[in-house]
Amino acid sequence: MLPKLDIADTLRSKVASKTVAVPVCPIMAATEALATDGGHEVRGAIFTRSEVVDFILDLAGYTVDQPLHEKRLLEPSFGGGDFLLPIIKRLLSAWRAASPNGSALDELANALRAVELHHDTFRSTKAAVVALLEREGIAATAATGLAGCWLSQGDFLLAPLEGQFDFVVGNPPYVRQELIPAPLLAEYRSRYLTMYDRADIYIPFIERSLSALSDGGSLGFICADRWMKNRYGGPLRSLVAERFHLKIYVDMVDTPAFHSDVIAYPAITIISREASGTTRIAHRPAIDRATLTTLAGLLKASSLPHEVGPARELARVTNGSEPWLLESFDQMALIRRLEGTFPLLEQAGCKVGIGVATGADKAFIGDFEALDVEPDRKLPLVTTKDIMTGVVQWRGMGVINPFTESAGLVDLDEYPRLRRYLEARREVIAGRHCAQKAPANWYRTIDRITPALAERPKLLIPDIKGEAHIVFEDGELYPHHNLYYVTSDDWDLRALQAVLLSALTRLFVATYSTKMRGGFLRFQAQYLRRIRIPIWAEVAEPLRQELVEAAIKRDVQACNRAVFKLYGLNHEERSILGGNGA
Repeated sequence: MLPKLDIADTLRSKVASKTVAVPVCPIMAATEALATDGGHEVRGAIFTRSEVVDFILDLAGYTVDQPLHEKRLLEPSFGGGDFLLPIIKRLLSAWRAASPNGSALDELANALRAVELHHDTFRSTKAAVVALLEREGIAATAATGLAGCWLSQGDFLLAPLEGQFDFVVGNPPYVRQELIPAPLLAEYRSRYLTMYDRADIYIPFIERSLSALSDGGSLGFICADRWMKNRYGGPLRSLVAERFHLKIYVDMVDTPAFHSDVIAYPAITIISREASGTTRIAHRPAIDRATLTTLAGLLKASSLPHEVGPARELARVTNGSEPWLLESFDQMALIRRLEGTFPLLEQAGCKVGIGVATGADKAFIGDFEALDVEPDRKLPLVTTKDIMTGVVQWRGMGVINPFTESAGLVDLDEYPRLRRYLEARREVIAGRHCAQKAPANWYRTIDRITPALAERPKLLIPDIKGEAHIVFEDGELYPHHNLYYVTSDDWDLRALQAVLLSALTRLFVATYSTKMRGGFLRFQAQYLRRIRIPIWAEVAEPLRQELVEAAIKRDVQACNRAVFKLYGLNHEERSILGGNGA
């Protein structure tokens, strides 16, 4: 049994915490601003279906056959109570079975802690908790007392937490950094080592939740799966690999896990504070109670059946900060073999980049002929709309180039037409964040423009696509920021186009990328750089020609046949990719 808290002291501290203090520092002011904002986007509020909530509680082991009143559970962001209310029902059921004549206030006060930042949400959900307890036969005074013990209003990332927890479950908020006030963001970064690069707020939520687990305790979260593969998730992946066990992963691609659509697909993870081991994996379960109950039992079973089923087991999913490989065993084995045999794309003489971001496209980009600046101050621009057919069909757009060849900004006194053009749009251009940081350089684009790039043949790749969309551009256009590009001093770009159009490249990207709504993959630079390719000098001439011809015809099956030969794939490996290459 866990030691009982002094209920009177607890209630007194809860009452004291209700005193509203006037914010006396930027961090408190920023927290209060978020706590009073009414928008779901700012709060990162997404509501989870009840079937999925019960599934996660089952997977985490928070089930009524356990002595839940002797355990402690933490809910870091309880929102409207999607998790909280089912948790309370399970807690009451387990407690009544073990202690039918017990005192709820005395015996359950220490079993649950739940935090919510938003004032209005906190108040409405607290009222719902009290009402639930009363419906369950708890006296009004005890119901109010329990709600006061269990629930607290505040920022989970800053609020004090007492003791450790056997369970941490929920759906952490999904908030982009741009929506977090600067003082608060700086404080988060100082406290949480995993708050790295462009990390969204759910990253430090996971870090703090893991740190609150007792030995053997389990975290069960549903949240965006981006951190499992992308750059900003590296430190959190390292933390999990070093100190925890990724027990269960359930991919929720194309499943209606929430009451509203989300752009990034979620995943369910069960992570425990224990020695690392194998990971049970399931993909895209049907969202109905019977299916999820059966799957939970399978994922928690002492051993999996040998026959093919909805659950699988993989070893060594976590590997330091490396992206988690969660595909099938056969696909993972193929990826590992290729990684051990061939160099990375950029080690083989290729370069991956992204087109220019201006920060004010309406000012810097327009009809090429109509841009009234000196001829050497503009470049023809290629965008995703120009390559939708698979070949370049330039629509005549151009971009202003304010840079000299040596990377500095041009002297506007030497370019009177450019000066007039920029001054006419000064309010928009100078209002950008990058311009306000360096007012003297107010007319620079966010990214430096290097005209030589326009003159280089390149492969153009849109960010989000269902299949690889690789377009050859022969060296006349400058890429826009919504396009990635690949250049090479070694590889024939047409042959490389065949490789990037192939099923093998799709496997690489699908393995390391997160999927978006509609099953689309992100063909970003960080994933493209993971692709392995042979050294061009080692490719035989007949195969070179086969690759080039397949790419020019944009015949994906021909690309696959040539690429399977290039990598020396056997029949089984070709079958993994959906074809035998015949």
